[in-house]
Amino acid sequence: MTPDDQARADIVEVGRRLWERGFVASNDGNISVRLDERRLMTTPKNVSKGFMTADMMVITDLDGRKIAGDRDPSSEIKMHLEVYRNRPDARAVVHAHPPTATGFAVAGIALDRAVLAEVITTLGSIPIAEYATPSTEELPAAVRKYVKAHDGLLLANHGALALAGDVMSAYYRMETIEHFAKISLVARTLGRENLLSRGEVDRLQGLRGMYGIASPAPICTDETTVAGGDQRDCQVVQAPLSGERLVAHTSQPPPTGTDAEIRLTYRELTALIEDAVRQLK
Repeated sequence: MTPDDQARADIVEVGRRLWERGFVASNDGNISVRLDERRLMTTPKNVSKGFMTADMMVITDLDGRKIAGDRDPSSEIKMHLEVYRNRPDARAVVHAHPPTATGFAVAGIALDRAVLAEVITTLGSIPIAEYATPSTEELPAAVRKYVKAHDGLLLANHGALALAGDVMSAYYRMETIEHFAKISLVARTLGRENLLSRGEVDRLQGLRGMYGIASPAPICTDETTVAGGDQRDCQVVQAPLSGERLVAHTSQPPPTGTDAEIRLTYRELTALIEDAVRQLK
């Protein structure tokens, strides 16, 4: 089997898994593999990812112009090309609409809290790229702000994006995003998320090398951007200082007249105070 044939087979398999797990519906989602320094293989337009065949794949150059294939390339190929331009290490991109993670994207809630050790060591944080109309130049621009520092991100009111050195690894990262979203949703529904401390986050980051997990950028616990603010230079993770009270979230406000305890981090308290001051002006 040639490398191109293997790429076709891998894309078909990833598409089938996305569809079987309910990460895509109808003709949603798209997958691509960078074959070499001048060619890209992508899924075609208007095909269910669960029922693709190898001969359906389309090969383009790195400007998105079709080189081979009977069909048209994915309508969101511009987003994939933006990933490859900004991440030379990326060889595959998977875009899907996993329901729980997409729910977070619709709600405008990033998956950036230090909750699961496995997520800290593999993905770091999962931010939200601003909403942009699919298939337009706006979407690559929104992705550009995060893709250099992150291997997975949410797309506001749209879905999720994962990238890796091969298409199966990109798919597994998509699985991790959805799995994390499900666990986070359950914890919030139960009323609380206990966060790992910054010290533990630092410790987990130090273990990445031992596990052989390459990261595009280090984890930080404060908003940090490079000059101009266009490109993040670290993965922002919400984590309390060691010794600081861990965060707890109530899913619903306590009944009137109860003495239920409400706990806030310093950052949350500051935000509430600032909002109150703005309301008074």
